[in-house]
Amino acid sequence: MAKIAANQAFDADDFDAPVIGIAADMGVHDSGLHGHGRHQLLFAAAGCMSIELEHTLCLLPPSRAAWIPAGMMHRVQSRGVVAYRSLYFERDLPFAAPGLQVVEVNPLLREVIERMAFWPWDMADERQASLLQVFGEELLAARSEDWRLPFPADPRLASWLDAVRRGDLPPRLNQLAARVGACERTISRIFLRETGMSYQDWRQQWRLLKAMERLADGAGAGEVAQELEFASDSAFIAFFRQHAGVTPARYAQARGS
Repeated sequence: MAKIAANQAFDADDFDAPVIGIAADMGVHDSGLHGHGRHQLLFAAAGCMSIELEHTLCLLPPSRAAWIPAGMMHRVQSRGVVAYRSLYFERDLPFAAPGLQVVEVNPLLREVIERMAFWPWDMADERQASLLQVFGEELLAARSEDWRLPFPADPRLASWLDAVRRGDLPPRLNQLAARVGACERTISRIFLRETGMSYQDWRQQWRLLKAMERLADGAGAGEVAQELEFASDSAFIAFFRQHAGVTPARYAQARGS
């Protein structure tokens, strides 16, 4: 069977089939840091997941899929995710991407993922082959999206970053400088060198990803604007539309929140 309980132990590396799929309804979940001997594809029709790597946080919005290469250490966290699907693939595949990727899931790819997630774990390899080919073609053709936030590795920022990972709002640059005991110019240089972004751009990207997560959780635009310290609801709506391409209301509606 492929449907499992949210807390059921499962190790895809225990199987030999080319593809192993599972389906579950998740509430609050934290996978802990781990890796697989197989490639993994994560997907959920509703709710948000976050994927944390060593120095990068990646948001997985609803109706998007994340490809995680075999051997990559990662941690997955979710709140209120339903219709969770996870597929595990043998390493020797022609469509295997070398790094973490987030892609848009069109209706055909979604149906393929759904079917593969419920395959019996003892299904014969030849029965998997035709649909696996369709999956590979659709995955390669899917539009990539970048919802990643790189973290600086400088030890002077370590304790502050721990708080940010727990959900604390990153302060303005002058406030951060006072908190960590380094001048604004030094902090700016650290972020440019280690993330490729200015601190202001980094902070805006953090706010965008957090807003997407909160909207997927069902929070309203006014609530999110207040949490993320925007001057007004209209300022938040304009910011979100500029960076995400849609208004918060349209984003929430499109993702079934």
